[in-house]
Amino acid sequence: MWLLRGLAASVLWLVAGLLGLVGILLSATLILLPVGIPVLMLAKKVFSYSMVVLVPGKVRHPVHHAEKSAKGRLKDAGKKSTSITKPKKKTVKKTMKKQRGKARRLLAR
Repeated sequence: MWLLRGLAASVLWLVAGLLGLVGILLSATLILLPVGIPVLMLAKKVFSYSMVVLVPGKVRHPVHHAEKSAKGRLKDAGKKSTSITKPKKKTVKKTMKKQRGKARRLLAR
């Protein structure tokens, strides 16, 4: 995947270079200046997009990915946590097998 992304980024970089060259040539003449300036802006956008394609998402937006990761971990932690006040039946049964008297006192609460 990284090879394909690098190839696409290099092709975009070459296209942006050619657009920039055409934009400079168009801007050199006074009559075609209104056409040359937008072509130069387009070349700038294509250059920036080629860098976006080349760099992976976690490097481009590290804060966004860290927030997503933290939210996912927080949800997982909430699902895995158990209630402290009331013991689960499965836990009580295991405890009953190991310690008969203490488990009965837990159920009485």
